[in-house]
Amino acid sequence: MAKNKGKGGKNRRKGKADDNDNKRELVFKEDGQEYAQVLRMVGGGRLEAQCFDGTKRLAHIRGTMRKKVWIGTGDIILVSLRDFEEGKCDVILKYTADEAHNLKAYGELPDTARINETDTTGQAEEGDISFDVDIDNI
Repeated sequence: MAKNKGKGGKNRRKGKADDNDNKRELVFKEDGQEYAQVLRMVGGGRLEAQCFDGTKRLAHIRGTMRKKVWIGTGDIILVSLRDFEEGKCDVILKYTADEAHNLKAYGELPDTARINETDTTGQAEEGDISFDVDIDNI
């Protein structure tokens, strides 16, 4: 029998479809939906999100998004609120950085929203650290 020397099968040869050229239409929130920012990934297809209405909720990633759309800390997402559970919601859509900037420009997101930053806690950043040590005396 012949020995396989390649790196993968038919799907590898096809390659991934690049959707960078295809700009999708900007989706705005409707009734029962809210914009949110990912605070941390919990695991099991769930994450903790800070909604821009001021509520922190546990969000569940939809099955159609799992393993296809990678969501990380600090991403802006659109969630569907649950009528029967106040503290939980479902992730509908993940916005790219450009789409999030457009939402902020349209006034959909508050000015305090930090886009494309992993530190969403609002604490001091690495460049803001100061030391009280005089180097000449060392």
